[in-house]
Amino acid sequence: MNLTRRNVLLGATVVVPGALVLGRWNEDKPTSAASSSRAVARVLASEPTVEGAGVHLKRALGGRALSVLDPFLLLDEFQSDDPNDYLAGFPDHPHRGFETVTYMIDGAMEHKDNVGNHGRLGPGSAQWMTAGHGIVHSEMPKQERGLMWGFQLWVNLPSARKMIKPRYQDIPPNWIQELALDRARVRVVAGSAFGVTGPVQGIDVDPVFVDLALERGARTELALTSGHSAFAYVTDGSVRLGSDAREVSRGQLAVLTREGDGLTLACDSNGARVIVVAGRPIGEFVARRGPFVMNTQAELDRAFEEFRAGTLTSGV
Repeated sequence: MNLTRRNVLLGATVVVPGALVLGRWNEDKPTSAASSSRAVARVLASEPTVEGAGVHLKRALGGRALSVLDPFLLLDEFQSDDPNDYLAGFPDHPHRGFETVTYMIDGAMEHKDNVGNHGRLGPGSAQWMTAGHGIVHSEMPKQERGLMWGFQLWVNLPSARKMIKPRYQDIPPNWIQELALDRARVRVVAGSAFGVTGPVQGIDVDPVFVDLALERGARTELALTSGHSAFAYVTDGSVRLGSDAREVSRGQLAVLTREGDGLTLACDSNGARVIVVAGRPIGEFVARRGPFVMNTQAELDRAFEEFRAGTLTSGV
């Protein structure tokens, strides 16, 4: 079953495919030292699904093929110029125990929550929301026609930080520096890349989130911390990644090995665009059901009980 907000709001119990409690993702163990470009461990195709009140999107992470890549829990892409695919939006729904990251390429979304926070996301903007002990919010389109294109990433919180006070980092487009490289352009949303530090600050897993546009003939090396989990999701065209120059195409997610302190990207097609995300693994058990991500079944049960009782957001 899909991990949908809709199912949770209707009271259904939805379990991560395979198991409720998951261990750390262990396909590639980090080594003590590395000084080379990473390789591609797996390539996965995103899968179509429906979320919210009927939004059509593609799920690249968080589905049956790859339920978790510690500390990352989900990556969804929504891209359509058909209003029927997105107008229903994401009405009020809860979260606890993790962070949501929204990154917009085109279109406009409005965010509101139960404590009065309100914001608008337009082309090139981002939002890093820390749900902490609990939030109830909505994400609704602010357009009736035209292209809607963006991404939502879920990032886990360590157990000691799951019940912190919620917070937002709303990032307008002009806060995200865009760098011109040789036959490439890059936007740094979080972390440091190519000598620039992104505007998102104070995140537990020390994330890197970069958006790269490559022209034909481009070749560049992105620095990554050895031992951190990382993936690359191709949003347009095709790109060759890693020490093995693995070709990855539109709608595919490449899981990278944890060895190595960089990632080689090259484009021999007519151009490509790719999002690269990395972060420090938390290494804790993950208990996950619907919009709540905790460490034990008891903590999940408590989250559902408090949501039904109207006390989820009190932080008690």
